[in-house]
Amino acid sequence: QVQLVESGGGLVQAGDSLRLSCDASGRTFGTYSMGWFSQAPGKEREFVAAISWSGRNTYYAGSVKGRFTISQDRAKNTVYLQMNSLKPEDTAVYYCAAVVGIDSPEDYGSPDEYDYWGQGTQVTVSS
Repeated sequence: QVQLVESGGGLVQAGDSLRLSCDASGRTFGTYSMGWFSQAPGKEREFVAAISWSGRNTYYAGSVKGRFTISQDRAKNTVYLQMNSLKPEDTAVYYCAAVVGIDSPEDYGSPDEYDYWGQGTQVTVSS
């Protein structure tokens, strides 16, 4: 079992930055690949970013590439999502998720591939 707890969300203005954190506990963190997803009201959960268990590979949705950065600190069992140049359309609940055994880069973008989820943290960007 893996427990995930997100933090760092809040209300900001367009153009501001936020850093989300996802603290993991339970089984060995280093064996899990991690992802961030967002879900706006009335919409399906969408892929934002992911990082392989080794940390060598990162993946981003086109809408956030160049603005968001995913990283991890194994010593702290924490994954981060640095969000810069925020836009009102980034408003959503952000979830982190963990998975073992991703087979292909395309699978990182599918919520169904992930085994564990946090409770989410709200990000609201005003115009």
